[in-house]
Amino acid sequence: MGHLIEEKALGDDHQRGDSLEEKISLFFDEEDEELDRNSEGDWADDEAANNELHDPIERKEFWDSQEALLLEIMERCNSMGAKLREEIGRVVERARETLVCSCSKSNSDECALCLRRRVVDLLCLKGFSASLRTSKWRHTHKFPGGSHEYIEVMASTPGRKKQIPFLIELEFRTEFEMAKACDEYRRLIAQLPKSYIGKSDYLNAILRVVCDAAKRSMKEQKIHMGPWRKRSFMQMKWSGYNDRKQPSKDQPWNKFSLSGITAAVVVK
Repeated sequence: MGHLIEEKALGDDHQRGDSLEEKISLFFDEEDEELDRNSEGDWADDEAANNELHDPIERKEFWDSQEALLLEIMERCNSMGAKLREEIGRVVERARETLVCSCSKSNSDECALCLRRRVVDLLCLKGFSASLRTSKWRHTHKFPGGSHEYIEVMASTPGRKKQIPFLIELEFRTEFEMAKACDEYRRLIAQLPKSYIGKSDYLNAILRVVCDAAKRSMKEQKIHMGPWRKRSFMQMKWSGYNDRKQPSKDQPWNKFSLSGITAAVVVK
C-alpha cells in the first residue's frame, strides 16, 4: 500500500538537454541579492522603459514568451512522478468532498487548515508518508514576518537512499490572484493548477515566471508592487525551515503512522 511504481525516475530529467533546462538553470543560478535589486527597480521613472511597456509588439512578445515558458515548465513537472501525482490528486479531491470543518472559528483560513489536515489524514490512511510543514520568517526592512503551512509527501526512488519531498499546496492558484491585473496576467494565472503537487525545483521555476509577470502587470497598471508579491518572499512560503508537524496522538491517522504502516512512496 502506498507504493507506486513510475515509468520515469524522479530527478533524472537534468540529463535531457532541451531548451527548458537552459532556461531553468538561469533561474536557479542567479544570486538573491541581484534578484532583490531587480525587483526594486522602478521603470516608472524611465521614459524609454515606460514606452516599451506599452509597445504592442513588445508586450505581445513578453506575454507570449511567459505563457510558453510556464506551460513548458508545467509539462515537465507533470511528467515527473505522474502516477504519484494522480494518486495524490484523487486524495485531495476526496478530502474536499468529505471535509467537515472542525474549527472553533469560521474564517476561510481555519477551514483551509482543516482541509490540509484532512488531506494528510487520508494520505496516511493510504500508506503515504505525509505530514504538515510550516515555513516561518522574521520581519525585516524588506519583508513582513509571517508563516505558511503546506503538505509534504516523502517519495523514494529505486537506487537512491535519499527520499525526495513532494510539496502539496492546496490553494496554489489563489496565491497569485490579483484584483487589479492586466488581462494577459489573468490568462497566465488561469494556466496554473488549483493545487500544486510536485518537486520544489519546478515550484521555484513557476514562481520565477509568475512573479516576473506580476511585476510587469503592476507596472503596466502603474500599481506599486507589495513586498509579499516578490519572488524572494514567495519562495519563503515553501522553504520548510521547521521540522515536520505531526498531529496529536488522538488523531486516527496518526495511529497508523506510529504503528509503522505509513511508508515512503516508491517512484521510478
